Amino acid sequence: EVQLVESGGGLVQAGGSLRLSCQASGFTFDDYAVGWFRQALGEEREAASLINNADGKTHYADSVQGRFTISSDNAKNTVYLQMNNLKPKDTAVYYCAATRPIRYLSGSYWLPTRHYEYDYWGQGTQVTVSS
Repeated sequence: EVQLVESGGGLVQAGGSLRLSCQASGFTFDDYAVGWFRQALGEEREAASLINNADGKTHYADSVQGRFTISSDNAKNTVYLQMNNLKPKDTAVYYCAATRPIRYLSGSYWLPTRHYEYDYWGQGTQVTVSS
């Protein structure tokens, strides 16, 4: 059974930092793309940051570039999201997600970035940034 268990959300003032963790089980972590989507009230779910464990490539939303850092510890089957210089607009429920990346015949990978391309989801953790 696949499980993604998030932790690390909370309330922080603008300019502060939080680190989210997602412990994965039930699949071969090294072969999957994993990462973090977020959904603010009334908004669509968007990719904040993703990493393809198969080749190490990462994706960041423009709005978090330079402030968020994603990392993956394959020995612990855990993906982290370090969020610095948080802004009120970062307030959302953050979801951990995982999927198999597409592998081309050349051997390179395509990292999916749309929520509907992800097969497995955590329960979500609330991040609230006060101004």
